Order: sequence, then C-alpha cells, then structure tokens
Amino acid sequence: MVINVYWKASLIWLLIAALAVVNGIFREQVLVPLVGAQLALPTSGVLLALIVLAVTFVSVRWLAGPYWCVGGQWLVMTLLFEFGFGHWVADKPWPQLMQTFNVCSGDLFVLVLLVTLAAPSLMARLRGR
Repeated sequence: MVINVYWKASLIWLLIAALAVVNGIFREQVLVPLVGAQLALPTSGVLLALIVLAVTFVSVRWLAGPYWCVGGQWLVMTLLFEFGFGHWVADKPWPQLMQTFNVCSGDLFVLVLLVTLAAPSLMARLRGR
C-alpha cells in the first residue's frame, strides 16, 4: 500500500515536471520577449508554484498520505532532475546551476521548492483529508 502511494506520487510529479518544462518554454518564447528577462524569471517562478499547487489540488484525492513524505519525495526528485538534467544533459556548469537559488537575481526556484514540499499536505488539508 505505501509503495503504491509513492508510485502515484511519482506519476503526479512527472506531470508537474512536464508542465515545468512547458513553463520554461513559455518563459523563454513568450514572457522574455513580452516583459524582458528580469521580469520573466520571477513571473515564471510564481507561475510554476501555482502550477504545482493546482496539479496537487486536483490529484490529492487520488493520492493518499503521508503527505509530507510525498512532498519530500517531490522535493528530492525536483532537485535530482534540476541538477542531473542541467549538468549532464544541458551541459551547464555547477556554478550556473547554483544561480537558481539566487533570489536576488529574480529566480524564485527556492519558492518553487518550498511549495513543492508543502503542496501535498496543504492541498490535502484544503480538501479535508
């Protein structure tokens, strides 16, 4: 039963990851030309946090607890994807990848990580679970 929860959580995370990629494409192709890179980056971060919350809100009925553990799983999967894909597939150097944590530059990835961790528990509570 518990293993089933984490498989379901993985499937939901894959959907979130796919939407995150779409969000990144939207940022680069629409937001940057429209509002500039300086505003596009934080806007995209807020949009991704909202995407995580929305997907979690819809899917939490299908997902059973332990919700904080699911959030932790999603957090680890997100970091592994961000750094693994970023370094070994996109060939970005480690210092460049670490810039995703620089809130002063407008990157709200830290917000996305916090929302990712808390979303299952928050949305379950909101849904009365």
